[in-house]
Amino acid sequence: MGVSIANSTSAQDRMNLRDLKYLVALADHKHFGRAAEASFASQPTLSTQIKKLEDELDVQLFERQSRGVLPTRAGAEIVQRARLILREVDAIKDIARSARDPEAGTLRLGVFPTLGPYFLPHAVPALRARFPRLELLLIEEKTEALNQRLDRGELDCALLALPIDEDAFAHVALFVEAFVLAVPRERASEYSGPLRLNDLRHREVLLLEEGHCMRDQALSLCELSGAVEKSGFRATSLETLRQMVAANVGVTLLPQMSVMPPVPPNDHLELKRFADPPPSRRIGLVWRKSDAREQLMRDAAAELAHAAVELLGPSSAISESDK
Repeated sequence: MGVSIANSTSAQDRMNLRDLKYLVALADHKHFGRAAEASFASQPTLSTQIKKLEDELDVQLFERQSRGVLPTRAGAEIVQRARLILREVDAIKDIARSARDPEAGTLRLGVFPTLGPYFLPHAVPALRARFPRLELLLIEEKTEALNQRLDRGELDCALLALPIDEDAFAHVALFVEAFVLAVPRERASEYSGPLRLNDLRHREVLLLEEGHCMRDQALSLCELSGAVEKSGFRATSLETLRQMVAANVGVTLLPQMSVMPPVPPNDHLELKRFADPPPSRRIGLVWRKSDAREQLMRDAAAELAHAAVELLGPSSAISESDK
């Protein structure tokens, strides 16, 4: 007589991709309610599946606290592996989708706040004309959040300031955007002719708050020029910087697109240009090297680069050797 040994875990109770998604969502949000909402599931469902997963693995994955949860040491390592698995599953789906129709489906494009409002109105129509079957989903976040979401597979690509320091990412440089100096109109006479960086020596410059890549770029320029950050103030947006300059609080650096039509001029400030070559930032399209739609990314990059040059002029173009 044969003897069969029943598995202690039934097939329907075994770990599956849905459980891994719940696991990652809970690690990201550190709260059952918010994780359930992000996963389009009810809180009891998510909580039950996490408990089943802990029972199956025979290890506690999260510390339950009054205000939320924290991954245990084992939980954090398992979450990291779960992210890799989910990313590979997305890659498999990308391969299948690319084989069916590379220019169809959804493209989740990230962009940072000091670029998005000024470039996307010009870039999106160009992308839609070139890829009529592609649905664009636009996400605006600060640079660090974009990097994290791209790494986790929550974005397909992102417009980011270069260079990037991530081996898992590929990129194409799109364009160079010059900075201009915004000064209060009543102090405009202090800045004559095309500026040079050393004209900012000992000047106090208004900057954005932490988390904006443009803050880092402006700080680098301040170090080169001998300028200093104005203490006691950090702006949340370029518009706040613009209004503070108009109120004669200080001067600031603004990217060229942010001072071009349809952005209305401000009668209480003047824009001063730098002598060639002006201080600038390089913008690129970034995606994961593992993404099967590399050709789509490169074709989209070509459209974005063309849109930028049409807006900013030939001086913004990047040569093929520099891409």
